[in-house]
Amino acid sequence: MNRFSAFPPSQLLLRILAAALAAAAVPMLASAQEKQAGKDEKDETMTISAEQMTGRPDREVHLERDVEVTRGPMTINADKATYNILDDEVDAEGNIRMRRFGDRYTGDELKLKMDTGKGYVTNPTYSLERNGAAGSADRINFLTQDRATVVDGTYSTCEGPDPDWYLKASTLDLDSGRDVGFARTAIVYFKGVPVLGTPAMSFPLSGARKSGFLPPTIGTTNKGGLEVTVPYYVNIAPNRDLTFFPKIYAQRGIQWGGEGRYMGETYVGQTKVEALFNDRQTKTNRYAISSTQTHNFAPGFSYVWNINAASDDEYPTDFSRTITASSQRLLPRDLALNYAAPSGYWSAVARATNYQVLQDPLAPIVRPYDRLPQLTVQATRFDVNGFDWNLTSELTRFWHPELLRGDRFVVSPKVAYPFIRPGYFLTPRLSLNATRYHLDNVPAGSETELSRVLPTLSLDGGLVFEREAPFFGRPMTQTLEPRLFYVYTPYRDQSAFPIFDTAEADLSFAQLFSENRFVGNDRISDANQLTAALTSRYIEADGAERVRIALGQRFYFTEQRVTLGAARNDTRSDVLLSAYGRLTAALSAEGNLQYSQTQHKMSRSNFGARWNPAPKSVLNLVYRRDLLNNLEQAEVSGQWPLSRRWYGVGRVNYSLPDRTVAEGLLGVEYKADCWVFRIVGQRIPTSAAAATSALFFQLELNGLTRLGSNPLDVLRTSIPGYQVVNQPSNP
Repeated sequence: MNRFSAFPPSQLLLRILAAALAAAAVPMLASAQEKQAGKDEKDETMTISAEQMTGRPDREVHLERDVEVTRGPMTINADKATYNILDDEVDAEGNIRMRRFGDRYTGDELKLKMDTGKGYVTNPTYSLERNGAAGSADRINFLTQDRATVVDGTYSTCEGPDPDWYLKASTLDLDSGRDVGFARTAIVYFKGVPVLGTPAMSFPLSGARKSGFLPPTIGTTNKGGLEVTVPYYVNIAPNRDLTFFPKIYAQRGIQWGGEGRYMGETYVGQTKVEALFNDRQTKTNRYAISSTQTHNFAPGFSYVWNINAASDDEYPTDFSRTITASSQRLLPRDLALNYAAPSGYWSAVARATNYQVLQDPLAPIVRPYDRLPQLTVQATRFDVNGFDWNLTSELTRFWHPELLRGDRFVVSPKVAYPFIRPGYFLTPRLSLNATRYHLDNVPAGSETELSRVLPTLSLDGGLVFEREAPFFGRPMTQTLEPRLFYVYTPYRDQSAFPIFDTAEADLSFAQLFSENRFVGNDRISDANQLTAALTSRYIEADGAERVRIALGQRFYFTEQRVTLGAARNDTRSDVLLSAYGRLTAALSAEGNLQYSQTQHKMSRSNFGARWNPAPKSVLNLVYRRDLLNNLEQAEVSGQWPLSRRWYGVGRVNYSLPDRTVAEGLLGVEYKADCWVFRIVGQRIPTSAAAATSALFFQLELNGLTRLGSNPLDVLRTSIPGYQVVNQPSNP
């Protein structure tokens, strides 16, 4: 092949032709991504090669045999072509092969204006670089560098001439600039069978969001029968969107709903509203509202709201599919105004909170107190001549429609002088809790004004020993960390004080090193006690913790007289033992024990192990036992390849005392090269005597849509370590 050699014998003519082509070449507009890369195509020149060239160098050039025309990111190959210099246009025919901004096309005939990218190709095939999609058509019209219309064509992300699925449409608009495809008179075929027909549909050309109808979701539950949802998504801006949906319940009617999400530099929020008018089963109107927002509206100032409401007690049972939502019986309504001083030394919060209680008749709960309002101020300074200072003050109005009401004012200053040195630490701390109550609607003869002032002295100290020690043949650092924590608080009779927001804390390692056995300010525990703990760790050179073992217990030197029940004369708490180990890269295990030496039995225990030998292969085993709450459960969950393309997913939470499955999930996934099929069944408890069963079917056509119901959120929530089978594995 000769380049610009078709005008023998004159080399002068060749130079004139090359100069004319270079001068006449008009650069094409770059795509948005290439513009961002900063590529200047004004300097791009055209390169033409062929076995034979004829024509006029100032008008047009005729090219024959092995033709190649290149400018910037565009290359055209053909059997023969004509380049019109004045119009900057190429006409080509025979074995057309074109590469256009990474996309590839073939065809019989092509006409294209090189400066605007406008033109067409007949009988084409195409392949898109961005998502690997391909197809064929009667004709493709190029409107700009970013936009093309496929006429009577197909679209699929499957490879090969006989794809498992494809979209066939009368016209198919591909807009790479907006990352959207839009099909008219479209039919989706799967394995040669039409599975979806629609007069119009849009889809993303990558994973980006786009406006339009989302694929319908289909499922079934024992509470509503067959469910069909047809959502419409509005991509308002990169930082806000709306989703509207009608959901058809075969046994109840049509539920209408909408969800909006928005965020900016100083705010983020989400609101969801759904309503079903004249439920055919209950003959009532049903609705639910959920809204959250955080907004930093001025320097140091922000507000937060969390508002939830439902029409009736059975709403979460009848309309929720997830274990979290279906078991939620306390719906908070919370509004807070926050201020943080520029110095960072103090902050203030004004809050109003109340709750809607969705009662389960077989497991009723007591409505919590409303806080109307609650004012909190907190100030903290560290290392002021070696001292750490903290002051917390709180004024709360507690309101309840049936129980005792009143105001509580708390002031709690603390001062500590920590000694922190390599190998040890020692922190003496002195604190004071001053509380005053003003009570309403008290029984006759009871006091309306109550007060309490209690000091607390604590001393927290520990040592850290280190040595080099091998672990399964690997060099590591082993630590030995003994720790003692002493607390003294004098006794004060508090039996006349109300219980607004206080409960006894569960025993844990964090609670062992707390000065108060209670959560809340209505009770301050009397204390003359010592906590002793010992921790040992194996730490790798990069700082990763390979093994951790901890043992701890609290010893009481006097009787515990301040309680929420009868006085306790225990001399020691239960023993806590915790262990964690990442035994290999694939296997980790964790266990926690709470043993009562006085009763000689295990109060609480839980053990768990995870085996994750490969991507999309995880097995979790958990055992829980809590004699204090009459709970004993064994749980197995996992995702596991059954064959090269089949994956099993499941979770079984079995209650040993009841000899029944408390929660269950079982399903399979099939991963082909360009599609995934999932079928998942789930059973979740929604009240003490009721459960919801749901069945999910989903066919995911990679790069186009998901047909059926969506079990992915359920799988991620139920199976720790679950990975979507058609996405890259986590590192």
